[in-house]
Amino acid sequence: MSDLGLPAQIRACLFDLDGVVTRTAVVHAAAWKETFDTFLREHGGGGQRPFDAAHDYDEYVDGLPRADGVRSFLASRGITLPEGSPDDPPDATTVQGLGNRKNDLVLRKIREGGVEAYDTTLEYIREVRARGLATAIVSSSKNCLDVLRAVDAVGLFDVRIDGVVAAERGLPGKPRPDTFLAAAADLGVEPSQAAVFEDALAGMDAGRAGRFGRVIGVDRVGQAEALRAHGADVVVQDLAELAGPAEATRTVGGER
Repeated sequence: MSDLGLPAQIRACLFDLDGVVTRTAVVHAAAWKETFDTFLREHGGGGQRPFDAAHDYDEYVDGLPRADGVRSFLASRGITLPEGSPDDPPDATTVQGLGNRKNDLVLRKIREGGVEAYDTTLEYIREVRARGLATAIVSSSKNCLDVLRAVDAVGLFDVRIDGVVAAERGLPGKPRPDTFLAAAADLGVEPSQAAVFEDALAGMDAGRAGRFGRVIGVDRVGQAEALRAHGADVVVQDLAELAGPAEATRTVGGER
């Protein structure tokens, strides 16, 4: 499967959503910034550093379940909040309340600006499926299904493991490998027979921890070295690069 950039043993491809399939990572980053900056102004005191979308997003929230992202960022500022409950209102000063505030902002931004897919990713997925490989979407987002519907991509995936499914099954999120492992199991393949496609550092950690057959980092924001350091076998800026000759693919990403 050299023209797909995959080893011969790969039978399934597991794709992250935000930043890999859809152009929603920037929407999430903007929603996190608005959420945290407002909170820090109101409750964290004037001396707290605001949320830095160029660093804090990748380091503390990208790829994580929503509540984990809240805890992770607040810990970086030395702040601890009560956990609260999942139905906390968005103005509640709790972990769950802040997470719900961020989610409301994401949904508003998506409604106002719409959702775009990476066309080259959709083309790559269609080619993968045409070759008989199974596909899964693996996302921490509880809005995953709505986003897939918005870009008419639901039918491109045999299995969906998202924030809703993970909660139902009690699966811990990335950087733990459990959601990716569940997707592989649902597709009937061993981890060594599956390739992970991720843009988040937490996703790279999950792919490495799960011992998947290939971990492909998608570098949308200039963090190629960090993706490699966290476990990427190959790093590309766009999945179209994987459809070229095998030698070119190796040059782009290198091996672990």
